[in-house]
Amino acid sequence: MMMAIPGTTADLLNKSAVKGRSLWDDSRRRLLGNKAAIAGAIVLSVMTLIAIIGPFFWPHSFEHQYQDRLALAPTTEHMHWLGTDILGRDMVARMLVGLQISLAVGAIATFVSLVIGVTWGAIAGFAGGRVDQYMMRLVDVLYAVPFIFFVILVTVVFGRSIFLIFLAIGAVEWMTMARIVRGQTLALKQKEFVEAARAAGVKPLGIIIRHILPNLLGPVAVYVTLTMPVVILQESFLSFIGLGVNEPLTSLGQLISAGQKEFAYPWLLFAPAIVMVITLFSLNFIGDGLRDAFDPKDR
Repeated sequence: MMMAIPGTTADLLNKSAVKGRSLWDDSRRRLLGNKAAIAGAIVLSVMTLIAIIGPFFWPHSFEHQYQDRLALAPTTEHMHWLGTDILGRDMVARMLVGLQISLAVGAIATFVSLVIGVTWGAIAGFAGGRVDQYMMRLVDVLYAVPFIFFVILVTVVFGRSIFLIFLAIGAVEWMTMARIVRGQTLALKQKEFVEAARAAGVKPLGIIIRHILPNLLGPVAVYVTLTMPVVILQESFLSFIGLGVNEPLTSLGQLISAGQKEFAYPWLLFAPAIVMVITLFSLNFIGDGLRDAFDPKDR
């Protein structure tokens, strides 16, 4: 049997074969091979970049009203590429701000649900027993409260504020995250490495932080990307019924709501609706790609 010379290609291949690929390397390879997920990530990144830097270069303000250009159809004149609304405000500028608000709602509300849900679910699942029962029964009770009732209650008590909308949506979505994390934690705490940590005298909080949470990154990452479209749709629904952001700020949902009321000017509806569809499709493609990449059944 021939021995591979150290440092040669054959030797490196033998070492690579012995070492093998880690689960993270395999997941990354599968994700990069998913063309739909990569395309969604590229489109979403470009849209986010345009929404952030676009207002600094666009000549029109999102709140300025041109009294001589009310409901102007899309035209290159005066650079009203998507026309103006019934108050004479430039639609491109309005859509840039609306995309900013919708993406911010998705990111911030998802982050709130992530922090609360992961913490709650990990503690409930690891503690088990009565602690688990009491904590999850509270989740069941909160699940019974209608989402719209909770948002109306927050609005009546604290007033309409964009930041309260972020928190209200996130405070509802965390419950599903908590259930997912709890189920994963119940399975992980039976693993040998957790038992070894217990035997070594590691405190429960240390086990959760060092051993449980790192192994939850895969499912949590998938759920985060699938939660953002839901959150954006919820904000759009609130704006559609008049409980969303206050004028002159706007969101994609609010623009769609205003457009369907003025259907005589179709550009007011179609432009924000198309941007909303592209955003949601991109997020869903990314979520599906992450789910497939981290699915152990496909390894």
